[in-house]
Amino acid sequence: MEQLFSYHVRKLLQASLWKDGLQLGASSGPGRRRWSGVCRRPLIGTFPVLPWACSAPRLFRGLLQLSDIPSRWASGAACNMPPSSEFVARSVGVCTMMRLPLKSSPEGLDAAFVGVPLDIGTSNRPGTRFGPRRIREESVLLRTINPSTGALPFQSHLVADIGDVNVNLYNLQDSCRLIREAYQKIAAANCIPLTLGGDHTITYPILQALAGKHGPVGLLHVDAHTDTADKALGEKLYHGTPFRRCVEEGLLDCKRVVQIGIRGSSAILNPYKYSRDQGFRVVLAEDCWLKSLVPLMGEVRQQMGKKPIYISFDIDALDPAYAPGTGTPEIAGLTPSQALEIIRGCQGLNVVGCDLVEVAPMYDPSGNTALLAANLLFEMLCVLPKVKTA
Repeated sequence: MEQLFSYHVRKLLQASLWKDGLQLGASSGPGRRRWSGVCRRPLIGTFPVLPWACSAPRLFRGLLQLSDIPSRWASGAACNMPPSSEFVARSVGVCTMMRLPLKSSPEGLDAAFVGVPLDIGTSNRPGTRFGPRRIREESVLLRTINPSTGALPFQSHLVADIGDVNVNLYNLQDSCRLIREAYQKIAAANCIPLTLGGDHTITYPILQALAGKHGPVGLLHVDAHTDTADKALGEKLYHGTPFRRCVEEGLLDCKRVVQIGIRGSSAILNPYKYSRDQGFRVVLAEDCWLKSLVPLMGEVRQQMGKKPIYISFDIDALDPAYAPGTGTPEIAGLTPSQALEIIRGCQGLNVVGCDLVEVAPMYDPSGNTALLAANLLFEMLCVLPKVKTA
């Protein structure tokens, strides 16, 4: 009976490990399968692919040692790969973005997901401090390849989740300092940050850090609001002012700033005047209704050129029918398919960072807002420079 079970164990090992790049020989034991070009697909952790293996160690004696299984395989640098639900249940593991490894540093990474759980800059409904956690929870449904675009992000870049910035929830100015210092370290490590917000205040210190490395950057800003107010309640720093502060500090290449999805009522007749006076292109939501945004993004690519750009995507750019879980919703917004067209339209641009902000999960018990945010972050990962396509 033991021999029969051992035979079936070997067959199961061969079937599952062959998918992950390890070949179990009939007599020579495990050996690495030869690959070329793209990064190899790893087993995540010690032995999650075959969780029942540890319950029958005697049957594995002479067949396979845990030390024989590499945690990653590499072509050049190692690549992290989210585990497949074919082998690891989605409910298993630490809650990181796409169940990627959790790292304490950006060193050695090409790109990193990072949370900024801040909401003390909000002007209406708070709650975006819980956005990063809920986005990570919903990201468990994401997979590794983008069949629509052919993008292979995890075969192209070493990616991990580096946790959250330790913000100060009692002091917005100090939080901005902490965020800026954290992103300066990320930039110094030549790692591209993909940020899970957090309210839109966080983009200001992030751009301070990235402009310190790249100089003034272009900006693709997708939002219901221009976020160019000067002050509110006497304060010059909150989620309605980040891009005015960026202009004042010379962080933006204003001729390469595009704002898409802008709409809503206003306290003044021409709320877009400041943006347009700086040279921003402002695309109102009503100019996007009932049409594809592919032609628009062709124009945006020409405008952005080859210089560094940053993508900042406020979830309230989308109509609240799709994304109700946010603090300042505005009716008649963009659709999810238009959001995909915008982000996919950035392929080929020199993207040096991205954020997805303003997810306040308590206003959407279904989790759909956070699920949409997780998918948009994955799409951003897919358009980073040097991501290979099939």
